[in-house]
Amino acid sequence: MIPVNPEDDAEGPGAGAVGHPVPLDALTDVTGIRVGHAEVTGAGALSGTTVVLAPEGGAVAAVDVRGGGPGTRETDALDPRNLVQRVDAVVLTGGSAYGLDAASGVMAWLEERGRGVRVGAGPTQVVPVVPAAALFDLGRGGDWRARPDASTGRAAVEAAASTGAGEPVAEGCVGAGAGAVAGQLKGGIGTASTRLSSGVTVAALVAVNAAGSVVDPRTGVLFGEYGAGEPPAHPAAEVHAAAERRLAREREATEAAGGGATPFNTTIAVVATDADLTRAQAQKLAGTAHDGLARAVRPVHLLTDGDTVFTLATGKARVPPGDPAAVNEILAAGADVLARAIVKAVRAARSTEGPGGRLLSYTELYGG
Repeated sequence: MIPVNPEDDAEGPGAGAVGHPVPLDALTDVTGIRVGHAEVTGAGALSGTTVVLAPEGGAVAAVDVRGGGPGTRETDALDPRNLVQRVDAVVLTGGSAYGLDAASGVMAWLEERGRGVRVGAGPTQVVPVVPAAALFDLGRGGDWRARPDASTGRAAVEAAASTGAGEPVAEGCVGAGAGAVAGQLKGGIGTASTRLSSGVTVAALVAVNAAGSVVDPRTGVLFGEYGAGEPPAHPAAEVHAAAERRLAREREATEAAGGGATPFNTTIAVVATDADLTRAQAQKLAGTAHDGLARAVRPVHLLTDGDTVFTLATGKARVPPGDPAAVNEILAAGADVLARAIVKAVRAARSTEGPGGRLLSYTELYGG
């Protein structure tokens, strides 16, 4: 793969060794991508929205939905057989299907700026296509009706637009990760990136809200840390035993209070690259990125999950036509960065306690 402008690319943000994290280790290492978070405010609220804003002119987009209970919007538009070629934003949101209304606020913001599919002569005669996916966090702050709406989406896209190029991305209990859980632990937002030897950057941002577990019950090691390069550091046996006892007490307390119902969850993500992928290749990247989800969460893609991965390709680095090896390198990297983003989300999350119950974090149980 050959960067469009090799002189600008060689020593700029993201320069690094093969397969090593680039400086920010975030989705914004893909030039032109911006990320903004917003949370629902008020008593009993524990939910929010995250917006991934593409560069002016949009990005090639695709999606792969594997969970049995998805809450999505505009995913059919991303089918390579259909009309829309590029999108300007992707929305990850809490609030289950209700929270998809956040995309309306993003759509209105884009329309005001003339960004979208042009359908008329006027500068604002556009229809922005804003794909979105929602996770289930209803009632986790205590108020069933405290969920994202169009104003939350607008706040998140405005936050994204206000950031400069290549800025860090907040992780943990922010945006769509505000009310997320990971098995029995507190979930949240995580992001990671890598730069390939070709100069192409591949990155992921994920909201981890899984019905499955992120922790190996035998050791306390996060599943996503296995096979990630360096051997994972195993928590001390006594630390793991104490964590297991504490989680057992929390389960008992929840069941005694009348909780313990089947969880409705969903892990939702965006994988982005600066490669000039075709729409079909972008869809393949969305599919192989699910392998990273399967490494870090067990089990995945259940009937009560809505696991969804979007991809964005900005096209700043050319992929030689007819070179499947070059594309394969990007596909493999997508799975790797998504698995690592999940680990970072769980480690960045912090315990929460409120009317909706208590959610313990991995860091509180196991330390840093």
